[in-house]
Amino acid sequence: MTRIPLVDLAAAHAEVAEEVETGFKRIIAETAFIGGAEVAAFEQEYAAFSGLPHCVGVANGTDALELALRAVGVGAGAEVILPANTFIATAEAVARAGGRVVLVDCDPRTYLIDVEAALAAVTPATRAIAPVHLYGQLAPVEQLRAGLAGRDVAIVEDAAQCQGATRHGRGAGADGIAATSFYPGKNLGAYGDAGAVVTASEELATTVRTLGSHGGLKKYTHDLVGVNSRLDGLQAVVLRAKLARLAGWNARRRAAAARYDELLAGLDVVRPVTLDGNEHVWHIYCVRVPGDASGARRDEVLSRLNAAGVGAAIHYPVPVHRTGAFADLGGSFPHAEAAGPQILSLPIYPQITPEQQARVAEALAAALAG
Repeated sequence: MTRIPLVDLAAAHAEVAEEVETGFKRIIAETAFIGGAEVAAFEQEYAAFSGLPHCVGVANGTDALELALRAVGVGAGAEVILPANTFIATAEAVARAGGRVVLVDCDPRTYLIDVEAALAAVTPATRAIAPVHLYGQLAPVEQLRAGLAGRDVAIVEDAAQCQGATRHGRGAGADGIAATSFYPGKNLGAYGDAGAVVTASEELATTVRTLGSHGGLKKYTHDLVGVNSRLDGLQAVVLRAKLARLAGWNARRRAAAARYDELLAGLDVVRPVTLDGNEHVWHIYCVRVPGDASGARRDEVLSRLNAAGVGAAIHYPVPVHRTGAFADLGGSFPHAEAAGPQILSLPIYPQITPEQQARVAEALAAALAG
């Protein structure tokens, strides 16, 4: 029995292998390992893809978010509001910037940040709201911005899962600044860690670039207390090759998601919901398996799927406030807490076939039936 992976990185590599090999040889011959022409070209191309004038490549997605937060003024004691149901890196970036994490609940249908809760949590100490564009669709940033009118609160978007997604025709960072991750499994994935910040603001882009280069743009000039977080030439080669194919790959993901919607229509799962105005890029196809708060039914379904050769998984089963690292935050976030024991991610990637998806659906039906 051939296993169906959650993400097929080998299939993606096969489409770019020759281009990557040629690029690697070029980087090695030129010894352009840090920065250089490939990085500059990728930054220009990804900025254009994002519909923005500025992109700054960094070492990973967590750094990207931290540097974006620092660029808008998050520092010691500054509050940053974010959803409880996110990967811990969102909260880590706030803590690393010196800020204070303030959690709010999610929308129970889309799992995106609850806009009303976020706006209600704003205090005089709030410096930023960090909406997370979860699973591949954008949070309603325009609603946050309207609610923040007249307040000195920045919006720093966690766009780690949404390369190419739009909301009302606009991408992440269009009204401020967004941080993304090129972790290998992302829609646009490197061959190791990498990330970027995109923004319409030249000032913010310059600050991010300065912070990520030991606080200075000239050698031995250090105007800020920065870090070492730079995109390397080898990763830029991979990202350029994949970026040229990303729009097509995202279209194939959308087709796969639509196919799942049909295949799963009669099953005892809650299928994902796309917010009106969004063009989803389906980084994750997440269903919800009804069950109690223990997660026992979902876990049993997952175990049966894996045993049947289906690489299903769970993304973020534990809300941030229930991790050991942030247990001191406390609080109650009913929607995030209810979703955690029930969410289940099914295999999705551009190269997945209708036959593979049919097999996933059949295995899920059998797993649900017990």
